Amino acid sequence: MTLVLVSVLFYLLATGLLVNGMHSDRRTARHWAWAAVVAVLAHVLVHAVSWRADGGADMHFYAALSLVGLGMALLTTLVGLGGRMAALGVVVYPLASTMLLLFAAQGHGTSAAEALDWRLQLHAWLALLAYATLAVAALLAIMLWLQERALRRREFHRWLRALPPLVELETLLFRTISTGFVLLTATLLTGILFVDNLLAQHLVHKTVLSVLSWLTFGALLIGRWRYGWRGSTAVRWTLVAMVLLVLAFFGSKFVLELVLRRGV
Repeated sequence: MTLVLVSVLFYLLATGLLVNGMHSDRRTARHWAWAAVVAVLAHVLVHAVSWRADGGADMHFYAALSLVGLGMALLTTLVGLGGRMAALGVVVYPLASTMLLLFAAQGHGTSAAEALDWRLQLHAWLALLAYATLAVAALLAIMLWLQERALRRREFHRWLRALPPLVELETLLFRTISTGFVLLTATLLTGILFVDNLLAQHLVHKTVLSVLSWLTFGALLIGRWRYGWRGSTAVRWTLVAMVLLVLAFFGSKFVLELVLRRGV
């Protein structure tokens, strides 16, 4: 529990420093990175200790939720350290801390973790990486929409100073989507290769929604390449695809594990 508190406190400290950095000089604003790194490392240790105690990687609902939050925080920190979109942490770090607290409060499940061989664990890890990356893309899309709307209305808020120029933000969005799309493709391929019986494992609905999300992201990338889609069009497609993906993974896990009390 100590590691959980350390991670949450440093996530919140990083968030506070980022907010403060929007109103101060860049040298002061860079201090958020140290707090974020400590928070992410403590988050990693929470799961490492849990896996060691349980004898395997826990992939149940709250554990998966926390791991996605960890992936989002790690990606945000790495991108932010490169000098781009550190402001995303104002949203991501509180989310990651909330997901971690839910995992700590709701306990662990080990039966599914012990039953997974290396192939299914590879599939699960690819899925978590894909969801984390594309969740960051969805947040970037929302920020892009807010930035465009503020500029159209000539509302020059202070938080706009924390965002990169519109073109740079849009470029980062599509790079993130492209990376997430590759990971999602690998997730679907490993699912096809390694999951023996979709019907027996109650995975049909998850597969259908994941494929629909993959097709939507793919259509967006093709539209960007072929027709130059951008702005509100890109935002809409990104958010629709992400909703499908959330329903595919967390929606199905919520129903099966928490409502029907079945393993996935």
